[in-house]
Amino acid sequence: MQVDWGSRDAKFISAVKAMRHKMLQVGNVHGADSGYTMIPMQGSGSMGIEAILGSTVPPNGKVLIIKNGAYGDRMQKICRRLGIATVFLEFPESQTPDLTAVEAAMVRHPEITTVAVVHCETTTGILNPIDKISELRRRHLPDAVYFVDAMSSFGGVPVDVAGLQIDYLCTSSNKCVQGVPGFSVIIANVHHLKQTEGWARSLCLDLLAQYSGLERSGQFNNTPPIQSIMAFKQALDEIEQEGWAEGRSRRYQANARVIVDGLKGLGFQTYLPEDDSFGWIILTFLAPTHPKWNFERFYTLLNDEGFVIYPGKLTEQDCFRIGCIGDLHPQDAQALVECVAATLDQMGIALK
Repeated sequence: MQVDWGSRDAKFISAVKAMRHKMLQVGNVHGADSGYTMIPMQGSGSMGIEAILGSTVPPNGKVLIIKNGAYGDRMQKICRRLGIATVFLEFPESQTPDLTAVEAAMVRHPEITTVAVVHCETTTGILNPIDKISELRRRHLPDAVYFVDAMSSFGGVPVDVAGLQIDYLCTSSNKCVQGVPGFSVIIANVHHLKQTEGWARSLCLDLLAQYSGLERSGQFNNTPPIQSIMAFKQALDEIEQEGWAEGRSRRYQANARVIVDGLKGLGFQTYLPEDDSFGWIILTFLAPTHPKWNFERFYTLLNDEGFVIYPGKLTEQDCFRIGCIGDLHPQDAQALVECVAATLDQMGIALK
């Protein structure tokens, strides 16, 4: 990131091409004839989500949104703003979607053109069953495209993009691949993408136009986040060295195990049951009912020691969240557990 690159420089264009190719390998997509492409889109992850919904849903299309957290809500808000019709299936934040209800909605609405779901809903950390939803989509809506918001999971949870017949997937440069913020990463089914001419509801977030420009000249349609892209290229080298998503997933799971076991040992409770949907990207813990509990003080004391946690995002229960991703290792997770124990002592709180 400390080197100046020109956005039209041949070396930078070559680096972008290499980055686009290598990112596909994170999703188990290999070779130029795979039928998939990677499209970087300037801006936040939310802008990538909007680029997909705004560019790939036909003018009279309808999106089935399967929601059990805040990021399913985000899809719904985007569709409303863009005037895109939706079928909105809402489920409790503590549960994966009811597949019987999902199947019934698909049967009841054959006009659906896109099925959209969040993989890791970071409101809670739950992992949604994108494989089973894919099976239902193939059975009941074979002509509909499948869109997976894998913002917080891709690179940290293995995803077989082609095997699951995912048409569009979105993540961000600063999540599990461990780059820095600056752009979203979109993996797209080229065959479908080429059919979307004239559908885009935005000039700057036109996914087909961005793809066409990259294929034609290797350049972005608008100024690229050069330093973020070069950092991402390095991050891709590092995830390859770690064993792609499978290897990184093992480290994140080890981090999560240390944190869950450690905080349970201190008397905290996880919000989610530890079943197949229990994720390892971010963990949600219920706030204690102890009279001396004060999240702001807890947060500040941990922050003073170099540990930054997240406030809760649940609509009905008081909680807090701890991330397991980034260049963190089990020894870092253990240091956090020890700091939490010391912080509780400092606050005069004994949970056990």
